[in-house]
Amino acid sequence: MLGSTHGTLTTDSRRARVIACGEQPSPVVHGRPADVDDLDVSGRPLYAGVPDLDRFFRPESVAVVGASDAEGRPNTGITRQLIAWAERVGARLHPVHPTRRSVFGIPCSPSLADLPEQVDLAVLLVGDPLPVIGELAEAKVKFAVAFASGFAETGAEGAAAQARLAAAVRRSGLRLLGPNTNLNAFEKFRDDLDGPAIALITQSGHQGRPVFAMQELGVRLSHWAPTGNEADLETADFISYFSEQPQIGAIACYVEGLKDGRSFLLAADRAARRKVPVVAVKVGRTETGARTAASHTGKLTGADTVVDAAMRQYGVIRVDGLDELQDTAALLARAGAPRAEGVVVYSISGGTGAHFADLATAAGLPLPGLSAAKQAELHQWIPEYLSVTNPVDNGGHPVGDWRGRKIIDAILADPEVGVLICPITGPFPPMSDKLAQDLVDAAEQTDKLVCVVWGSPVGTEAAYRETLLGSSKVATFRTFANCITAVRAYLDHHRFVATYRSPFDEAPRTPSPSFRKTQALMRPGQQLSEHAAKQLLRAYGIRVPREQLVTSAAAAVRAASLVGYPVVMKASGAQIAHKTELGLVKIGLTSASQVRDAYRELTDIARYEGISLDGVLVCQMVERGVEMVVGVTHDQLFGPTVTVGLGGVLVEVLRDAAVRVPPFGEDQARGMLGELRGRALLEGVRGGPPVDVDALVEVVLRVQRMALELGDDIAELDINPLMVLPRGQGAVALDALVVCR
Repeated sequence: MLGSTHGTLTTDSRRARVIACGEQPSPVVHGRPADVDDLDVSGRPLYAGVPDLDRFFRPESVAVVGASDAEGRPNTGITRQLIAWAERVGARLHPVHPTRRSVFGIPCSPSLADLPEQVDLAVLLVGDPLPVIGELAEAKVKFAVAFASGFAETGAEGAAAQARLAAAVRRSGLRLLGPNTNLNAFEKFRDDLDGPAIALITQSGHQGRPVFAMQELGVRLSHWAPTGNEADLETADFISYFSEQPQIGAIACYVEGLKDGRSFLLAADRAARRKVPVVAVKVGRTETGARTAASHTGKLTGADTVVDAAMRQYGVIRVDGLDELQDTAALLARAGAPRAEGVVVYSISGGTGAHFADLATAAGLPLPGLSAAKQAELHQWIPEYLSVTNPVDNGGHPVGDWRGRKIIDAILADPEVGVLICPITGPFPPMSDKLAQDLVDAAEQTDKLVCVVWGSPVGTEAAYRETLLGSSKVATFRTFANCITAVRAYLDHHRFVATYRSPFDEAPRTPSPSFRKTQALMRPGQQLSEHAAKQLLRAYGIRVPREQLVTSAAAAVRAASLVGYPVVMKASGAQIAHKTELGLVKIGLTSASQVRDAYRELTDIARYEGISLDGVLVCQMVERGVEMVVGVTHDQLFGPTVTVGLGGVLVEVLRDAAVRVPPFGEDQARGMLGELRGRALLEGVRGGPPVDVDALVEVVLRVQRMALELGDDIAELDINPLMVLPRGQGAVALDALVVCR
C-alpha cells in the first residue's frame, strides 16, 4: 500500500459521495449497520461479523410450519425426516398447522403465536413464505428455512418476489436460509468418525452428494449448508461461521453465484487468518455455464477472470470437478502442516514412477533429487541398477522381510522430504498388499504426509477397502490427477497462510489529498481527454512525460523547444479513444518544420473525422523500455478491479494480464507480475537490460489507491502504454484513457 495519506473530508461528505454513486449511506455488515471505522475510503465494509449459527445447526426447539402426516403429501415425508433429525440433535419439535390437532402423534399448534415456547428454528413448508415472516418476527424466532421455489431462479418476476422476501427478512431481525433450498442441513451425519471434519456449503443440494458420501470412506463431515437462492444467509456467512469452529479442518463449497463480492472476500479473509482451507467449485467459467447457473440460482456469476483472481488472492482453492473437491478437501482437513516441501515418488515400477513424475513436475510439485548419501542408504535394500534419485524405483516392494518398511522410513527421514507419494496402478497381491500395509504402518509413525494412489478400477480389494481406507493417516486417491491436485493445493495453502496478512487491516479509511485535487477533473458520464487523464495520474504521483497542450502551430514549435527534441505530438480530445488507428499520433519529430506540419496534419484529420479537440499535446519522447498496461475496470460483483499486463498497440491481441480486487498489498502486486506469460520481458531478453520492476509495482499500488478512491466515479481507466524504463529509472505513463461513470 502507499504511505499514509490522510485527507480532510468529513465522514458526512464521504458518505455523501458514496450515496452519489448509488450506494446506501450505512452499509449493513451481516445484519448490523457498519460503523464508520468498518468502511474503507470507498464506503465498502472492512469487517464482517460472524453470524451465530449454533442454534440453527443445533436448535433446542423447532417449529415445522405446514407439517403433515397425511399419506401421499410431499410435506409428510419432510415432516418425518425433520422429526428424526430433531431427535438426533436433541431438539423439541412443534408441528404448526391451522386444522390439525396432532401430527405423527405430536400436538400441533394452529399458528406460530400459539407455540408453547419460543423456538430457535422454523422450517417453512409453505408455498409462499412471505406472509409468514411477520409472524416469525412477532414470535421472536431466530432462524427460518424456506424450501419454496419460484423466486430469482425463474426470472424478473421471481427476482422481484425474492427482493420483497429479503426486505421483509431484514425488517424482521431473523435469519433465513433459502428460498429454493432443501433438506441437506438436516441429514444424518455419522458420529463414529474422529479427526478434523469437512463443513460443506452448496447452492445445489445434489452437487454436494459426493462429498457427503465420503463419510462411507471414513472422512468426517460435520455440517451441510444448502444455501439456495441466498435471499438472506449466503455462502459468506457460512464460511465465516465454519472458520470459527475448532472441529472443522476444511470447508468445501459448490458455488453457482456469489451474492456479494465484498462479503465473500471478507469471509475468505477470515478463513485465511485462521488458516482454515476453503476449497471451492465455482461454476461460470464459460458463457454457457454462467447462463445455466443464473437460471438456477438467480445470481451474478461475475466475470470469471475476476472471480478466479479474487479467490486466489485470499487463498481459496478453486477446483473444477466434484471429485477434486472431495479429495482436496479431505486431504486438507486431515493433514497437518508440511515439515518440508519436497515430494518423493516411490513406486514398484520404473514406468509408473516416470509417468507420475512427469505429471507432478508439470503441475509444479517440487521433486528434489535425493542426496548421494540417501541414495547409498536406499541401495542397501534396493538393487544398484535401479534409480533411487526421485522417483525411487524399488523394482518390486519386498514381501518376505522387513526391507520394504526400511525403504519407506529412510525416505521419510530425509529432512528435505515433506510428502511421500506411492502410485499403485493396480492390485498385485501379495506385493501390493504388503506395500499398502507398510505405507500405513509408516504413516502412523511419522508427521509427514503419506499419499497412495490406488488405481484399480474395481476398488473392492482388501488392501484398498480395509488397509488404506482403514487408516486416517494415509491420504488415498483413485487417480494420479486428483492426487497431484490435492498435494499441490496442500503445499500452496500452507505456504499462503504462513505469511498471510489481511489487506483489510491496512486499507485506507480516509481520502487522500490527491482525491480532492482530482474532483475538478471529473466529468460524469464522459471520457476525459488525454491531457486531463494525465493530470489525474499526476495528482496521484504517477509520472507522465514532459508535455504541453497547445492550440496553434507556433505554440507547438515553442513547446517542442521547451520539452526537448525529439518529440511526440498527439491530438487531445474527450472523444478520442484510439488515436493511433486514426493517425492522430506523430512520433520522432526532430525539427520545427516537422512540428508545424504535424500540427496542421493532426488538426486536419480531426476536422475531417468530426472530432472536437481541446488542443494538441507536444510530448517528451520516451524510448527504451517495456510497454505495459495498468488499468481499472468495474466488476458487477467486486466493484473496482486493478489490471496489469503487457501493453502497447497489441494489448487486445496479447491478452496477457493479471487482475486483483482492492485492497491488496505489495506482495500481491508483485504476484500479478509473476502471473504474466511475458514476465521474462521485465527481466531483460536478447541482451536488453532488466526494467524497473519496483517502479512498476509502485504504479500498480498508486492505481489501486485511485481505484479505491475514484473507483465508483470511474467506469474505466487505462494507462497504455506505461513505459517501464531500465532498472532504477522509473516508469512513465505515455498515454491514458479515463471514462467517468
